[in-house]
Amino acid sequence: MANPDLSILIIDENRIRASIIEEGLREAGYVRVAVIHDVNEVGRTISQTPPDVIFIDLENPKRDTLEHFFSLSRAIQRPIAMFVDRSDGAMIEKAVEAGVSAYVVDGLKKERVKPILDMAISRFNAFSRLTRELEEARSALEERKIIDQAKGILMKTKGLGEPEAYALLRKTAMNQNRRLVDIAQSLITAANLLGP
Repeated sequence: MANPDLSILIIDENRIRASIIEEGLREAGYVRVAVIHDVNEVGRTISQTPPDVIFIDLENPKRDTLEHFFSLSRAIQRPIAMFVDRSDGAMIEKAVEAGVSAYVVDGLKKERVKPILDMAISRFNAFSRLTRELEEARSALEERKIIDQAKGILMKTKGLGEPEAYALLRKTAMNQNRRLVDIAQSLITAANLLGP
């Protein structure tokens, strides 16, 4: 069942094609559907009322128009379904890089709108989850490097083994009610100030 509270924006200069998408969405149970026919109004409309999902229909897309919408996709971080009548490998690749969740070539039919919307939302959520997990992994790796560097400083200056250096960092963090990585960073900063 459709989430009727989902806010959907349709961007399409062709009123007939926009009505196909709108009709497909309304038949699927979506009630908060807005349509923009003037692509120059897109930025203002999105900033005033950010939609949950965007449908973009480009009958005969020019490369500049596609680039504009790809940059829009990168900036707004929302599920985007894009319909085009023709495309090539380079444009498909750019669409994927820009985060377009569904890129549909020559497939604008009202019966397909709901499944395409579902796919766009699912792909967007999956991509967002992967991006978040990647960022968390990078952050954890960076923290691990800081902690290892601080352990190295303690091992060298205090003559401790690795387990003892880690235990000292951990104990200090607990005693000061701070994160281990923050204690490690403070130690590195202090060691840099005091010199070799």
